[in-house]
Amino acid sequence: MAPVAAPHVLVFPFPATSHITSLLELSHRLLERGLKITFLNTEFNQRRLLDTMPVEQAAAATAMRMADGIRLAVIPDGLTPDEDRNDLGRLIVGMMKVMPGFMEEFLIRNAGSEAADDEERFTCVIADICMGWALEVAEKAGLRSVAFFPAAAAVLAGVLSIPKFIEDDIIDMEGVPKSHEMFQLSPEMPPMDPTELCWNCFNDTKTNKIFFNYFCMNNRAIPIAELILCNTFHELERSVFSYAPNILPIGPLLIGSRPDKTFGNFWVPETQCIEWLDKQQNNSVVYVAFGSFTVFNTHQFLELALALELTGRPFLWVVRPDLTNVNDEQEVNLSRIVEKMGERGRIVSWCPQPQVLAHPSIACFVSHCGWNSTLEGLRNGVPILCWPYFADQIFNQTYICDVWRVGLRITADENNVYTNEQIRSKLEELMNDEKMKVRALTLKEMACKSLEKGGSSFNNFNKFIDTMKNV
Repeated sequence: MAPVAAPHVLVFPFPATSHITSLLELSHRLLERGLKITFLNTEFNQRRLLDTMPVEQAAAATAMRMADGIRLAVIPDGLTPDEDRNDLGRLIVGMMKVMPGFMEEFLIRNAGSEAADDEERFTCVIADICMGWALEVAEKAGLRSVAFFPAAAAVLAGVLSIPKFIEDDIIDMEGVPKSHEMFQLSPEMPPMDPTELCWNCFNDTKTNKIFFNYFCMNNRAIPIAELILCNTFHELERSVFSYAPNILPIGPLLIGSRPDKTFGNFWVPETQCIEWLDKQQNNSVVYVAFGSFTVFNTHQFLELALALELTGRPFLWVVRPDLTNVNDEQEVNLSRIVEKMGERGRIVSWCPQPQVLAHPSIACFVSHCGWNSTLEGLRNGVPILCWPYFADQIFNQTYICDVWRVGLRITADENNVYTNEQIRSKLEELMNDEKMKVRALTLKEMACKSLEKGGSSFNNFNKFIDTMKNV
């Protein structure tokens, strides 16, 4: 009898950094279990990822369409090369014009009789829930499918509860809040603010509406999936899994834990910062990073720079090339601040964040509260100063500050600015709170145990693999 071919899985992320890195890590874990993986990325993001890879690795990936054993494939996103992919409303509109038709042709070509051979045929699609429409395309091509959510299970439960929100008069048919009263999905779950539901957290009503309609469309496809996976662990969000037992937590995925086997950076990490951290005292460094989307006006940017100077503490600050636009005069002010701090401060354009947060010199994390960053902070027992920007980050702040109590929030002044005095004060409070440090270390232990043999995520991942291999 001929051996049964290993499942060949097409993995399809939403085209944003945190979604791509989460699903790349999942892809590597599946590869280790003997599955074949093809990773479907947008043409634009694929070019960006290849540009940040070492020359030899990028050349091999380009020539062989392979990266560390993962096959690479691309799909257009419907935008021209010079359009802004950070405008997520525009990105979604562009995607939906071209992606469904392209993907249908792609799957039929690689799933049915037209495929080159049995070894190359896809047997399953793992789609980011933010690309949930792809589950319908997979079904049409006769493929099994699994849905994956890279953020908190509570946020996913909220998205899946949109019909209930409408029925309960929490929102109208367009997702607009009908009330400003806090509500709970269940008595055990954290309170939610209707104005802070993830589709209501953008800067304009047009984008809010685009996202709400997009979530509704994706929700209709979710029942097709055999499993709904989530990058979290049972002990972290226990109440959610009582409310939504169909969500299977398999995290925390160890994003970037194996730099020789992962790629997913849109900027080249400056690894020399690890050597700088090696020279700092244990539990002394303020780490500041705001992910790949956050943008500051120049006033706020300089307030943060001044706060870091005033703390008198060493800090590592990630300043992306597009984090802010600083004019010549402000550039001079920033240079003076940095010069005054000397070796006490280190500014980099990007860094290997998992290794940074695992470093013993790190004392706290000033974060935008993206879910990957939140999990990385928790996994390393690092208290967090919350500075959310949009979408699910605002709810994640509620978890960090009010539920787990491993971080603090800061409050804007009447001009909607976080002043240097407020930032400095909150940093001092955070770094001197010994009880908070103990709670952070307790969550670290829980996260690690969930991944160990017999742990909740370990067992759930095995269940997932068994389902994938059960043809």
